[in-house]
Amino acid sequence: MQVLLVEDDPKLAGFIQKGFSSENINLDIAYDGLIGQRILSQKPYDVVILDVNLPSINGFELCKFVKNNWASTPVMMLTALSTIEDKEIGFNAGADDYLAKPFEFKELLLRVKALGRRNMFVSKPSKILEIADLKLNLDTQEVTRSGKKVELTKREYDLLEYLLLNKGKVVSRVDILEKVWDLNFDTNTNVIDVYITYLRRKIDKDFDPKLLYTIIGRGYSLREE
Repeated sequence: MQVLLVEDDPKLAGFIQKGFSSENINLDIAYDGLIGQRILSQKPYDVVILDVNLPSINGFELCKFVKNNWASTPVMMLTALSTIEDKEIGFNAGADDYLAKPFEFKELLLRVKALGRRNMFVSKPSKILEIADLKLNLDTQEVTRSGKKVELTKREYDLLEYLLLNKGKVVSRVDILEKVWDLNFDTNTNVIDVYITYLRRKIDKDFDPKLLYTIIGRGYSLREE
């Protein structure tokens, strides 16, 4: 079984990983919500386990992200937030299970195995990010608009993937430089503007509605107006 744990406590994450390893469960770990979001977009998981109080993106929002993109993937909330109100928020976000800290490892293991068995009988569609008629298939890395294939360079693809992961939101030039280029560029460079122009020509120029917007003084947004 392939499991992703998003947990910002390294000691607890290590404890769970050691226990899962003894049960032949492969566990990947992300220590903040944004990293968890990126990892989710790179490979399929049988079960996702989320803490709530995470850096960058909290567990409830990350749960919504999982369910919006891969509805059949089971999500367990594993958190110290244990009131009925907290659980209500978690289940409304799409969680399939909710386990409060502190917990017994054996109970966590039993619940994860149960979620994994349930997921075995659900057909898994391709991982597709989309907005309007623009689609990006994370498995094949194919991009289409109105059913027509769009050829992108690696950097253009990475930029579009990041914008789709944040569709409807405004992302700044600094965000893009850090998350797509993975470097602390001079924020005055025009490299982002250049690649936004390249991408807009390929996904927007010959199509309607327009999807890629420049938000003056703030950044860029992939959205339906």
